[in-house]
Amino acid sequence: MAEKSFKYVILGGGVAAGYAAREFAKQGVHPGELAIISKEAVAPYERPALSKAYLFPEGAARLPGFHVCVGSGGERLLPEWYKEKGIELILSTEIVKADLPANTLVSATGETFKYQILIIATGSTVIKLTDFGVQGADAKNIFYLREIDDADKLVEAIKAKKNGKAVIVGGGYIGLELGAALKINNLDVSMVYPEPWCMPRLFTSGIAAFYEGYYANKGIKIIKGTVAVGFTSNSNGEVKEVQLKDGRVLEADIVVVGVGGRPLTALFKGQVEEEKGGIKTDAFFKTSVPTVYAVGDVATFPLKLYNELRRVEHVDHARKSAEQAVKAIKGLEKGQSVDKYDYLPYFYSRSFDLAWQFYGDNVGDTVLFGDNNPQSPKPKFGSYWIKDGKVVGAFLEGGSAEENQAIAKVAKLQPKAENLDALTKEGLAFACKI
Repeated sequence: MAEKSFKYVILGGGVAAGYAAREFAKQGVHPGELAIISKEAVAPYERPALSKAYLFPEGAARLPGFHVCVGSGGERLLPEWYKEKGIELILSTEIVKADLPANTLVSATGETFKYQILIIATGSTVIKLTDFGVQGADAKNIFYLREIDDADKLVEAIKAKKNGKAVIVGGGYIGLELGAALKINNLDVSMVYPEPWCMPRLFTSGIAAFYEGYYANKGIKIIKGTVAVGFTSNSNGEVKEVQLKDGRVLEADIVVVGVGGRPLTALFKGQVEEEKGGIKTDAFFKTSVPTVYAVGDVATFPLKLYNELRRVEHVDHARKSAEQAVKAIKGLEKGQSVDKYDYLPYFYSRSFDLAWQFYGDNVGDTVLFGDNNPQSPKPKFGSYWIKDGKVVGAFLEGGSAEENQAIAKVAKLQPKAENLDALTKEGLAFACKI
């Protein structure tokens, strides 16, 4: 097999890869210097669309509409863009071996790729129920959502099982967004999760109560405190029932599982320093191997604001960390200094007519303010997290662009707030005056 050599290789073809490529083009890259190696068959795209507009029954998003970098208001990088810039897109190519001391990657078909600098942007893979040996979890029409192929299969099933019954396993990001998407497609939706409320990694019980109430009003059945322990299928091998740990059995034509992900770091085990489940990097996303950088989901990096190492799984960090790594790589070449990565954690979601944003850290005491009645025609409410007398995190549902900017500013500046009752009364006004 022929060997290909590049100055820079980005391994992974998701959001981070696309934003890194754009930054390379901005900083100056010669034709033939940069390659993106991806196991997906399409150029980098904005992955969040898959759980939202891609599944709409009408006016659904389709490629090339959501290639990067449209998700952040940037230029849409079509496959032709990479060609024009002399960036090689090596698609449908799975790398099965990484030899970092030899600066070499090997594909499943035996191709060898050499690099001078590697950016690991492999992202995460979904955790599957088959990983835990759940009985019948390999039945047809049990779906996971990570890549465009997964979304295409789900779209086909939605069409085939018109007005059928759907069961969502998991109450996190994917569970909530897909619960809404399947309901919009007129499916009878049930959500099952073991925790006492949805999105427990971020939501307080007060925030979660609103979304659970809102979803219930839309006709979604919410079953908490239990898990799926088995599936039965029909003679075609298609799922027909979900067995729950509490003994209940749910009919199902479609099952979507969203029980978390894990960073794709196995190729690099023992070759780079790891921490907190990811590849340890500095503030420029350089790993313990000087020619190797890691960005997005796989990177455990110094979060300057909180003076600790963190791993962040979110599209905003995927974009920004990719840009930071490229700035650092090019800065080193040009002898220019680059500021340390100074990230403000940011999460958001949209479902039905709802849209929330969160900034900062969800630690300490909390207050809930505003109109969080699920029956309200236009609900608008939020929460602050207060630690050591300072506001360290802020959440807002139904905010305007200006209001969302205000809560971001609060999370960044961490103003004092000694009196929680006064903060509750003041609510959003507290953020808007900062």
